Amino acid sequence: MARYTGPVCRLCRREGMKLFLKGERCYTEKCAIEKRNVPPGQHGKTRRQKLLGYGLQLREKQKVKRMYGVLENQFRRYFEAAERKRGITGETLLQLLERRLDNVTYRLGLATSRSQARSLVRHGHLLVNERKVDIPSYSLRAGDVVSVRDSSRKSQLISHAIEEVKGRGIPEWLMFDLDKTAGTVVSLPTREQINLPVQEQLIVELYSK
Repeated sequence: MARYTGPVCRLCRREGMKLFLKGERCYTEKCAIEKRNVPPGQHGKTRRQKLLGYGLQLREKQKVKRMYGVLENQFRRYFEAAERKRGITGETLLQLLERRLDNVTYRLGLATSRSQARSLVRHGHLLVNERKVDIPSYSLRAGDVVSVRDSSRKSQLISHAIEEVKGRGIPEWLMFDLDKTAGTVVSLPTREQINLPVQEQLIVELYSK
């Protein structure tokens, strides 16, 4: 299955909530959810189905998958990895997704959206512990330092993103040094520190069938 390249605002409207896929636009009145919070398509205004059971579970999985920008097979591998670890499977799944390099780049405020963060990583603008890493799915550990390459520090894209994050804030499990344009993974995130309106238990139920 190829990565979705269509209008991302349609995905937010499909889920009926902001997935924050379009950077700063999501925080303004121009956001599609603010303007017309109805499902996309010809019959969107008249057909908002009440979901039960499998439908609820599927929507929850789609919501999380779209938030982090991962494909179906990738998402299933994350779930299988979470299932093998000790602890609550749903919480471990979210923790694994949060530890992705593209997500941490976004959380630190070096990008205005996860898709922009993925692009920065792929183009080699970031270092992990002073070494170039261009794999968006790279999993970070506590103590890892994510920094911007010297040649990329003056990038207007990154400077603008840093300004924008002031209104969004940085999670407690991360620390950002503006002078060095670098962030540190202070600890692995707990469920309380992952501020996402999702019911991960529904995803566990879906994959456990």
